[in-house]
Amino acid sequence: MSFAQVQIYGNLTRDPETRTTTGGLAVANFAVAVNRVRTKDGERVEEVTFIDCEAWGKTAEAISKYMTKGKPIMVRGRLRQDAWEDKNTGARRSKLIAVVDGFDFVGKKDDHLAAEGTAANKGKDSYDDIPF
Repeated sequence: MSFAQVQIYGNLTRDPETRTTTGGLAVANFAVAVNRVRTKDGERVEEVTFIDCEAWGKTAEAISKYMTKGKPIMVRGRLRQDAWEDKNTGARRSKLIAVVDGFDFVGKKDDHLAAEGTAANKGKDSYDDIPF
């Protein structure tokens, strides 16, 4: 048996894009930017990695409801590799996606409450209504 488990801590690069399947299940797609600072030849170098994430069901609903671009988040999940054929070149393409099983709010509660009632949150319920 084998498995791939990931934990990602970073900031959302954009507001989550949420859709609903024909069966009524919510799906949220978003990306997380992870920064790493290191020293190379005496110089400070910052590397940024952008990780595509996908959440389903109640997790997708909560992320869509409370998270916006720039907010810090900690996600846990597994890796999935999507593969397809490029329509223009015919070349085989693939990418890894983090399928989110759970997440944690990072930072102060006020940071997540501050956006309530704004266009980004579309008048969503209070922070205390999170179903988990």
